[in-house]
Amino acid sequence: MKLLRFVLFIMMLSFMIFNSSCVKNYPLGTKNNPIKMYFVPSMEAGKIITSGKAIADYLHNQTGYYFKVAVPTSYAAVIEAMGTNEADIAWLATFAYILAHQKYGAQVELTTVRNGLAKYRGQFVAQANSGIKELKDIEGKIIAYTDASSTSGYIYPSALLKKNNIKPKSYIFTGGHPQSILAVYEGKADVGCSFWSPPDKDGNPKDARTAVLDTHPDVLKKVIPFAYTDWIPNDTVTFRKDFPQEMKDKVVNALLQLPKQKEGKKMLHDLLDIDDFVKAKDSDYDIVRETLKTMNKNAEEFIK
Repeated sequence: MKLLRFVLFIMMLSFMIFNSSCVKNYPLGTKNNPIKMYFVPSMEAGKIITSGKAIADYLHNQTGYYFKVAVPTSYAAVIEAMGTNEADIAWLATFAYILAHQKYGAQVELTTVRNGLAKYRGQFVAQANSGIKELKDIEGKIIAYTDASSTSGYIYPSALLKKNNIKPKSYIFTGGHPQSILAVYEGKADVGCSFWSPPDKDGNPKDARTAVLDTHPDVLKKVIPFAYTDWIPNDTVTFRKDFPQEMKDKVVNALLQLPKQKEGKKMLHDLLDIDDFVKAKDSDYDIVRETLKTMNKNAEEFIK
């Protein structure tokens, strides 16, 4: 039985090596060696796959290249895929891009645009009747962060507090932006940190509080922003190091045209509430690196 298992293992390994070798013999972008486009698991994977495939089909029609879409189980898995050529293109969150560039030379080409902005901020919120009105009031209070790898929900806010020598009594990680808002709403924390974008043209809030409006309709009155972080560049469309320049130009140009079409705008909105793209360069993200220096941290420490 052990011998049979060993033989089967060797046969499977040989097939995988043979199959990998065959794929490499086909030009990138062909049906047998498609461009591999990865998305981070920032929301329900099935929804991302559906929207991602729609975008892949559009790109195929525009460029003639074939694409394969995948959503690995973690941000770290997507970053590592960029370093092993398992991923050719990745739609990376701001912080994940910093690490992918640092480790593997991945290159940002596009920054996403939402509500006319290619950037956003972190916000500090508190209950309206709490008496907490400015940053210094956080001293000695309980603060709710989202996640240790969240740019707006932890990294920028905690760096700002450190810069101003403000020390909360304690902190918790809630696991997400809505959860951070609810921690304040329910009185489990005095202050919460989450993402903030300016209100839309009609004055409707677009920050993290809106995620719990359906279940807590009074949240906009009960939980109020009182301070903000510096601006943070939005998430990216990033290419692996050494991706062929001619192919990259075609894909980038096709993506820039996508939001100009009615169906394309819907695809992007369904994917990640994206309205548009702007061309980007690595130095656009230096402000994030400077924030890390303030914390005496390295990008890799925040991605698990």
